[in-house]
Amino acid sequence: MSDDGVSAPGHGYRKGPVLLRGQQIPTTTSDQRLLSGPGDAEWLRGDPWRVMRIQSEFVEGFGALAEVGPAVSVFGSARVPVDHPDYALGREVARLLVEAGYAVITGGGPGIMEAANRGALEAGGLSVGLGIELPFEQGMNDYVDLGISFRYFFARKTMFVKYSEGFVVLPGGFGTFDELFEALTLVQTHKVISFPIVLVGRDYWQGLIDWVGSAVMGRGMISTAELELLKVVDTAQEAVDLVLVRGAQLRAEEAAAAAATASAQQAAEGSTR
Repeated sequence: MSDDGVSAPGHGYRKGPVLLRGQQIPTTTSDQRLLSGPGDAEWLRGDPWRVMRIQSEFVEGFGALAEVGPAVSVFGSARVPVDHPDYALGREVARLLVEAGYAVITGGGPGIMEAANRGALEAGGLSVGLGIELPFEQGMNDYVDLGISFRYFFARKTMFVKYSEGFVVLPGGFGTFDELFEALTLVQTHKVISFPIVLVGRDYWQGLIDWVGSAVMGRGMISTAELELLKVVDTAQEAVDLVLVRGAQLRAEEAAAAAATASAQQAAEGSTR
């Protein structure tokens, strides 16, 4: 993602597998309709069908991404033009990730998302885009090899987390912040393994880190260890190096856990003989 931007003219409005243009574009999104108050009894007839659509999004997403392999999600603003330094930074991050053996996952839109998909494609790696239905559709950028369009944010977010071994976050707005803090919360609460979360661009992110480290931690809202979940770097190479270090640690931990499980099973089998 991020969903900080505006529409890309001519791409139309994606509503699941359906493409709408002109006067066919609705005034509300699937998420808005799902989360709106019941109003009258109409929700009794509509919501059960929404459950079926939600289920289908998970099934299609899991099916499409099951064989992606090791991947890293790259987040950042949709509003960054092609000639901006952050666009070049996104391409560089993606290129280095591909050279390190990772697929690259983005929100599939313009700006930094496009830059990362472009960098992955140009480096010969797998470029994945997870699009979202928006009132002003951004459209899937032209550098996506494997693209999936979602109606619901929560289904899409699940795919980012499930199939990524790390998050690299470039400068962005509210959509980028949403993804950043959701990832942080999942790691903090041990809902997911402690994958790396790397912020690229110290000049952009340092104010946030300073505020979290003073106002938030100062009131005891988080601990020092939780603040350290956020890593801030200046270059693409530093970001990828952190992903690689943590990735190697996670694989070593998984291997040790698997070995311990196998040893315990062998011991249990031996005791029953």
